[in-house]
Amino acid sequence: MPTTLTARQLHIPQGTIDHPVIVIDDDGLIASIHSDPTNKSEDVLTTTFLDIHTHGAANYDVMHASAAELGVVNRFLATRGVGHYLPTTVTAPIDQTLRSLESLANAVESRTPANEARPVGIHLEGPFISHAKKGVHPPADILPPDIALFDRFQQAARGHIRLITIAPEIPGALALIKHAATHGVRVSIGHTDATSEQALAAIDAGARSATHTFNAMRALDHRAPGVIATVLDDDRLFAELICDGVHVDPSMVRLWLKAKGADKAILVTDSMSAAGMPDGTYTLGTFQVEVADGRAMANGSLAGSVLTMDRAVANLQRFTGSPLGTAVRLASHNPAKLLGMEDVIANPIAGQPADFNVFNATGEHKATILNGARIQL
Repeated sequence: MPTTLTARQLHIPQGTIDHPVIVIDDDGLIASIHSDPTNKSEDVLTTTFLDIHTHGAANYDVMHASAAELGVVNRFLATRGVGHYLPTTVTAPIDQTLRSLESLANAVESRTPANEARPVGIHLEGPFISHAKKGVHPPADILPPDIALFDRFQQAARGHIRLITIAPEIPGALALIKHAATHGVRVSIGHTDATSEQALAAIDAGARSATHTFNAMRALDHRAPGVIATVLDDDRLFAELICDGVHVDPSMVRLWLKAKGADKAILVTDSMSAAGMPDGTYTLGTFQVEVADGRAMANGSLAGSVLTMDRAVANLQRFTGSPLGTAVRLASHNPAKLLGMEDVIANPIAGQPADFNVFNATGEHKATILNGARIQL
């Protein structure tokens, strides 16, 4: 029999519905949404999150996880409000990357259980990045941009690479950006020492986003503005940010949000296998990471994060004073719009899966609903 879900408010990309009543059919799809002022629920509903940059969680790295282990990751992400995500690679030997892409393509094409976050594509971070801004990416495996190699990666992924991070200043990068964009892959500028002129050339070639803004980028300078100034200034670009208070100071989070606005800012976690786990030693790609006091470190550099998307949304509200609806937009609608998936993700209308996050009256995430079923936290 159909079930109903009620709340004080429902935040959707188009605005807010007061006193919503959502009818869910037996298949877990939205049958209808209407407003009923007699509904006295104090809950607030939002769309679920879409994390376009995560390397793993719950002790598993997406590049190495078996199907069963990836299911553990999926279930953990679901408890933190994530309905969809892009498993993200890190620079590794070519053969290992090809194997990982094949495995992740299997996951994208498999039927995801109703209580799990769903991988909807792959984010290829590396190997076409800058040695100068490599972060923890292994230098021996960083390669110059190569269209033929990218095509091999996409063939292994069976067309499921939806996002790729590229440093635009490297010879051959602009040709690869244009090639990838022409074939429907969103290109993100990242791990880059680019000047503002080189960043603008990348945007002209088809780049449409920036990977973890401020991190692994040439520093902002008032006379030689560099890539960060272009990322903040150019309205053609979306811009990711890791909102954990570790990767980016709260004052810079506020600057980023003022510059990009509620339509082009994107929250990501850049989480690695230690997310949701105690301090200790974990894996990111081919190397070990030491996690302590909320920081994931390798060779003196930050190595991803232990952030979860529910905390990113809470942190954004705390750092910037943004309302819940805005914070959720940055974690759901905006990444979906970047990927061209806004009609099927973060858009609760009749016929779509009943995927919602439930917040209490004080804005605390208390439950995730996927396919009409409540996920236990």
